[in-house]
Amino acid sequence: MPYITVESGALSDEQKEWLIKRLTEISSEIMKVPEEFFTVTIKELPDKNFGIGGKTIDVVKSEYMRRKNNGL
Repeated sequence: MPYITVESGALSDEQKEWLIKRLTEISSEIMKVPEEFFTVTIKELPDKNFGIGGKTIDVVKSEYMRRKNNGL
């Protein structure tokens, strides 16, 4: 029985449903295993609990949005 785990920042309920659906569909297709055999879990972590390039994810997201809104 395939088991898929995703660790991410906060997701909306809609995002979680879509992620679970698509991961199951695509994995089933690739692995040739029926969808009903798959288990998917999502572990959400606060953006302040992990980082990239020495910055917490909340800072990285904030900087990205600021650049995007300024057309950079």
